[in-house]
Amino acid sequence: MDIKPYGLSKLNRRQLLTLAAGGTALAATGAASPAQARIATKARIVIIGAGAGGTALANRLVTRLEGAQITLIDPRVEHLYQPGLSLVAAGLKPADYVVSKTTDWLPDGVTLIAQAAAAIDPEAKTVDTADGQSLPYDFLVLAPGLVLDHDAIEGFSLDMVGQNGIGALYAGPRYAEATWKAAQAYTETGGVGLFTRPATEMKCAGAPLKHTFLIEDIARSAGTRGKLDVHYMANNDSLFGVPIVSEKVRMLFGDRGITPAYSHVLRAIDAGARTATFDTPTGSVTRDYDYIHVIPPQRAPDVIRQSGLSWADKWTDQGWVECDKASLRHLRHDTIWALGDVAGVPKGKTAASVKWQVPVVEDGLIAAIEGREPTQTYNGYTSCPMITRVGRAMLVEFDYNNNLTPSFPGIIAPLEELWISWLMKEVALKATYNAMLRGRA
Repeated sequence: MDIKPYGLSKLNRRQLLTLAAGGTALAATGAASPAQARIATKARIVIIGAGAGGTALANRLVTRLEGAQITLIDPRVEHLYQPGLSLVAAGLKPADYVVSKTTDWLPDGVTLIAQAAAAIDPEAKTVDTADGQSLPYDFLVLAPGLVLDHDAIEGFSLDMVGQNGIGALYAGPRYAEATWKAAQAYTETGGVGLFTRPATEMKCAGAPLKHTFLIEDIARSAGTRGKLDVHYMANNDSLFGVPIVSEKVRMLFGDRGITPAYSHVLRAIDAGARTATFDTPTGSVTRDYDYIHVIPPQRAPDVIRQSGLSWADKWTDQGWVECDKASLRHLRHDTIWALGDVAGVPKGKTAASVKWQVPVVEDGLIAAIEGREPTQTYNGYTSCPMITRVGRAMLVEFDYNNNLTPSFPGIIAPLEELWISWLMKEVALKATYNAMLRGRA
């Protein structure tokens, strides 16, 4: 059934495109800092990680501070636009759509050390790099992203992706492209498809659902849907962390003939036999598959886990940074902040979250330099453009309390499958992301 956009029934396609473009402009400029006098300081600021959070913060700090020594530590040559990986894995974008150079986004006035951070001493206030450098800091921002722990899945390795019905889009553009190769074959030949989700916290918890919906829809459009037996392997008794969204997904699964298997966490794969073993509350279960999409457990990098900066009483198997959920400041070391995926907060492992976290960390750093109290806080805002079909999506936005927080209330209904929400994903999101990297969102 074709669902008309809520509140947009009188708008034509040109007007909808104008709305999307306007949304892009609003998102790109609405959160930018107003022009302010630069603050003179000799502060040594070290940022671990030149991903979305670290790069955006560096760009903003350069415009705010005069004389600061700002250093980014990251060995990655390529910057990945990770929200685009779901589109690559569905054959909707080429692999190079998500790839740019790390240095393309860095401003003058920031020093990039293209090495991995090897150790952090929060007492001595130093960061050691893999090549033996020791960098002192006055303020430290932890934004290294997270680790995809593929080795935690017995029998699995990344060289399997794209073969024998195995996909794994999270691992990067090469693997997302290989995932489409396996997924496309599945849409043509059919059989049992298992779409997994790990038990750990993860970046963009909607991505497993997007891939499930997209592959099912592509088969439907190709006229081969009847050949597919699609199963979504949920990690617990819910399909999404926000109850009202979980219920909507459950209803869509029912309409689309997608079978949820609750509390099934992938533990092992036998690629030769095409079987997968899952841990469940009643013991292990082995399932046959013709296609399986693997999303591994996700954890903080070792340099964080070994530094003594992780939570000691929760997420102990994952190592997320112990920080205040509103200020993102470390609870035991007041010269350290966490940003992005590595932050140990209840929500916030999406690019949209980073967009709202960066000004909070910026404000905290500036306040510390000026000797005042910070004024900005992060409320857990997270956005998930939940793609449900090619050309349809739900623009789901929520906060720490699972309250829906729509950016366009009365115009775009968050739980409706709309073309305009798809357009936001296709047109507005990358432009907004790029503006964020430049420090302008």
